[in-house]
Amino acid sequence: MSNPTINEEQRRRFDAAEKTRIHESPLARPALRPTAETLRAHFASPIGLEARELENPHVEPKVTSEQRAAARPASVLLAVVLREPEPTLILTQRHHGISFPGHWVFPGGRADRGDATPIDTAIREAKEEIGLDPNRVEVLGRLGDYVSHSGYRVAPTIALVRPPIELRPQPGEVETIAEVPLSALTNPAHYFLFRFEDRQERAHFALDFPDDPERQGLMLTGVTVSIAIGFYGELLRSQGLA
Repeated sequence: MSNPTINEEQRRRFDAAEKTRIHESPLARPALRPTAETLRAHFASPIGLEARELENPHVEPKVTSEQRAAARPASVLLAVVLREPEPTLILTQRHHGISFPGHWVFPGGRADRGDATPIDTAIREAKEEIGLDPNRVEVLGRLGDYVSHSGYRVAPTIALVRPPIELRPQPGEVETIAEVPLSALTNPAHYFLFRFEDRQERAHFALDFPDDPERQGLMLTGVTVSIAIGFYGELLRSQGLA
């Protein structure tokens, strides 16, 4: 699953970046193995119902108050497929002809006027982008919003998906679709912090699959990994582990 859009100079810079594995650092957290039952319990808890705004975990300039006020509403869907032996999470790779080409993200996009709620946006976008049947989806709840530097206020929705499902990438928007173990998002061994030598004042998180040969090119960065970290942190809070 290599990124078809990354050039050799970008690859060289990233390979040369200073990297710190989170499970080997003071930032390490307990690993979790979420199930449908623990997710339902989370969104029935006071912490899950509170849905406090997600923080930007990266070491970079904060979003300004002006940017926050102008942020456009958008939603993503963390679609948890009830597979055996453990749940999986649906990811999409953005088409090479659109913004953020080749990036791995959650299905989602900007709100439309016809969307009554951010959850409606997430479900509609998942149907349009990957053909996910809304009748197979059980919405559990929402995380708090995440305000991005790219000008969006992103509302992450968490939902369970009952197989069987048939997914298809929308031409021109989605390059490919993948499912990864949900537990990858709640295991510190999958996260690392990286810093480019010419930008020592900044550091960014990423998530990858270091011990999985089939997913060596699959990496979450930017807003997507920020939401993943926020999801992980909220589950730890509701279980009294944060």
